[in-house]
Amino acid sequence: HEVTQTAGDTELLTETQIRFQPLNPARGDKSPQAGVLWGDITKDVPSGALIRFVDGFSSPPHIHNITYRGVVISGRVHNDDPDAENLWMSPGSFWTQPAGEVHITSAAPGSSATAFLEILEGPYLVQPAAEAFDNGERPINIAKDNIVWLDAADISWASQSRRRDTSPSSIQMAFLWGDVQSGQRNGSFLKLAPKTRVELRGSDAWLRAVVIQGETEVQRHGDARTSNLSASSYFAANGGLPHEVACESESSCLIYVSTRGKYMVTQR
Repeated sequence: HEVTQTAGDTELLTETQIRFQPLNPARGDKSPQAGVLWGDITKDVPSGALIRFVDGFSSPPHIHNITYRGVVISGRVHNDDPDAENLWMSPGSFWTQPAGEVHITSAAPGSSATAFLEILEGPYLVQPAAEAFDNGERPINIAKDNIVWLDAADISWASQSRRRDTSPSSIQMAFLWGDVQSGQRNGSFLKLAPKTRVELRGSDAWLRAVVIQGETEVQRHGDARTSNLSASSYFAANGGLPHEVACESESSCLIYVSTRGKYMVTQR
């Protein structure tokens, strides 16, 4: 894929720049399409990828060799045991799929479903249900309406505000997985109210961000230009370099943040 970089080791990738390829070529034109944002899903490295499902897609029962975490960006997605009733997850929902556990994945007809998947190791493989194993993890499905949000003022380890007169609800976070101790991997949601502008800065070497909902305006460290990023777009920084991020939508903007350790959100 095409990535725009600066000397400050930042990255930015708009939705239109993402190149897609079949996730499972053996399924032909029924295969979901994968657009890699970072890493390489064919190698043993941490990776993030967009998955576009064909209309009405439904997989056979299968397993994966690695655990992944998913966020619905558009449409409706079902991911559960083969015998479970359809439980459609709408945009902003989150799920985990443990390695070795038999499951199916489906996309609701007519919903143009897209999801973001993050894996911490690879390669990402689709394997027969007969090869199932128990790695000790259990799957989690969290519908959008069941996400637990905290105001920025309640998260001293993650955020601060330079403006004392702002509404505490203009910045909210939801912790999803991992450990916020220094050097440890974790993932969270960052929600910005309309017209909110922040500086987003990782405290460790790694910060990756995927726009899940809304229209954002992003300015990278060392670049005077701004970029308009819609859902499915991506930006990143290494070495604790900051991004200026503004929510330009009439409704809230939702960003998935993958990082090591803690990160700072400073309201402008």
